[in-house]
Amino acid sequence: MPDPQPPVSQSAPQLPKAHHNADGYNADAASSFTERLQWFGRGARNIFSIPALLLISSFIGFSGLAIESGITIGQAVFMTLTIWALPAKVVLIGAISAGSSMAAAALAVALSSVRLMPMVVALLPELKGPRSRKITLLFLSHFVAVTAWVMAMEQLRHIPRNLRTSYFAGIGVTLVLTNAAVVALIYLLSASFPPLLFAALFMLTPMYFLTSLWRSSREQAGKAALLSGLLIFPLMHAIAPGYDLLLTGLTGGAAAFGFHLYVQNLRRKEQQS
Repeated sequence: MPDPQPPVSQSAPQLPKAHHNADGYNADAASSFTERLQWFGRGARNIFSIPALLLISSFIGFSGLAIESGITIGQAVFMTLTIWALPAKVVLIGAISAGSSMAAAALAVALSSVRLMPMVVALLPELKGPRSRKITLLFLSHFVAVTAWVMAMEQLRHIPRNLRTSYFAGIGVTLVLTNAAVVALIYLLSASFPPLLFAALFMLTPMYFLTSLWRSSREQAGKAALLSGLLIFPLMHAIAPGYDLLLTGLTGGAAAFGFHLYVQNLRRKEQQS
């Protein structure tokens, strides 16, 4: 007698359907990767902007400083890749030239980079998407310096939230790799550049930073902080040359915060009246 057929409910799984679902998942994953790659490329296109070109010119000046200080090409390129903020590299070269210990040089670089912490705190909420991983945000925080930060704060509001990390990665990675290549190229062509040209190009960075920070300030308190810093710095430099920048930041920041509270209080009174 033939075996009875199993009930329909006990039949084997539908393998072709499962295979179809796997194909759909792979297609979605490929589509997501392609979309992220496209937004990475859009972020990378910022390398052709005026801010990026000014930053490149500043790295040409930095290369001249490194050459004059006896830094090798490998050391300069490594510094560009691992210590992204330009002032921190200048501080490190100054510490090396002064014969400071490794601990003192590391402390000086760390103190010069503390100023970037508020930028990271302000940028990460703008970058974070619904599925962003902490390790991704930690990696992207390495690229937070004035140029990339200004670009991101101006443009991220127009980028889909789930693709903002890809866009900012395009900005940061391209800036770092391009300037590392520029540093290497300048070392190879250093005999063709007069020292005065290096100095002139290096000075473009502070001027760009000042104008960019003014333009990107969303509140009046940011502009007040810039103005107070410009006014207070000469006095602090005359009083305490070794701590002028730190004292200027503390005093100017406190003055700007007080101005912010004053403006908020005025607005609150106007709303209540």
